[in-house]
Amino acid sequence: MSFFISDAMAEGAAAGSGDPIIGLLFPIGMIAILYFFMIRPQMKRQKEHRVLVEDLAKGDEVVSSGGIVGKITAIGDNFAQIEIAEGVEVKIRRQAVESVLPKGSLKEL
Repeated sequence: MSFFISDAMAEGAAAGSGDPIIGLLFPIGMIAILYFFMIRPQMKRQKEHRVLVEDLAKGDEVVSSGGIVGKITAIGDNFAQIEIAEGVEVKIRRQAVESVLPKGSLKEL
């Protein structure tokens, strides 16, 4: 009847009798590594973007997440109106602003 249960499975129960705290070190270490290399940097980027969006003002030159470059002409709670060419204005969400350009950047384009 020993052909139904392999010798390796029968010995597995005796091998697992080590310290349970050592068995928890690997999962805890993996969670710590995930936090410091993935979660924490993402939270930092989200905070920086939130500050950028809150500090938007009329006259800022911005780039949207869709690649539209323009100057803010009007700004509301959720939307900003951007002039992309003379006489051409587009309304976008404030959260779609990816970055603020230095003053005078639009003249170089």
